[in-house]
Amino acid sequence: MDYRRLGKSGLRVSEFSFGSWVTFAKQVDIQPAKELMTAAYDAGINFFDNAEGYEAGRSEEVMGQAIHELGWSRDSYIVSSKVFWGGAKPTQKGLSAKHVTDAAHAALRRLRVDYLDLYFCHRPDVDTPIEETVRAMHNLVTQGKVLYWGTSEWNAQQITEAHLVARVNNLTPPTMEQPQYNLFERDKVEGDYRAIYDTFGLGTTIWSPLASGLLTGKYNEGIPQDARAALPGYEWLKEIFTSERGQKRIEQARALGRIADGAGLTLTHMALLWCLHNPRVSTVILGASRLSQLQENLKALEHKAKLTPDVLDAIEAVVQNRPAELQRF
Repeated sequence: MDYRRLGKSGLRVSEFSFGSWVTFAKQVDIQPAKELMTAAYDAGINFFDNAEGYEAGRSEEVMGQAIHELGWSRDSYIVSSKVFWGGAKPTQKGLSAKHVTDAAHAALRRLRVDYLDLYFCHRPDVDTPIEETVRAMHNLVTQGKVLYWGTSEWNAQQITEAHLVARVNNLTPPTMEQPQYNLFERDKVEGDYRAIYDTFGLGTTIWSPLASGLLTGKYNEGIPQDARAALPGYEWLKEIFTSERGQKRIEQARALGRIADGAGLTLTHMALLWCLHNPRVSTVILGASRLSQLQENLKALEHKAKLTPDVLDAIEAVVQNRPAELQRF
């Protein structure tokens, strides 16, 4: 496992990390969670991603119990939470100072830790001034309850405003952003953020590197019963896959699979390595509901040399979605 700096910070994160979205407390209870986290940790993964919105906080409870029972030294791993979707009441959602603070305290209890390494604003909040959110995050940092704070799915303008507010008011600026990034979703990471990587030293902890499973090939012949898109509550994902756009992406996944075969790769490994190939990516968040799935994904690191310039060119010829005037990263 190699490690990369989280933006301009001194924090070194494993190039693959492990997240609990959809799986913990929905598909995975405490014992398999411990097995998955142990396999990740033993492979060198040091960042474990979570959020208050994942299964209404139950995902954090499972992860917290797993870490507690595994007995890991607190200085050997990084754990995160995200704030936005905490509950139905007005004070239980959004990025007000109250909810940002309440959610941090709740995450600390659920994860059974004294501080959060990373704390993300899970989405932008148009009803809360960015200055209020920045100040709330700064207060948590000065209290020692959060080490680094960041954003998720904010645009470059919003991130820039947060930095300017922090600079003018001598507050702690955001360190990292958690955007979706994969062969089908590239605009934010490669386009919108291009001007702010060096300006602010932005780090990225990217999610959905396999496009919710499309880039594994599992949806090439329909939706399997055990797939994420078949889970209760994820009908929205099934609709995306069965849409005209989804069907086009499935056709592209088939073509990408042929490129992977020719390179001696699986489609999954090629898709994961493609994300890692971008130096602006600090870490790629893996998700898994089965130990074999995680172990197979980790094997991608053994095949970096197979992602040659010719393979990259062949991939671009299929997806044809590189942001305008972008040079190869």
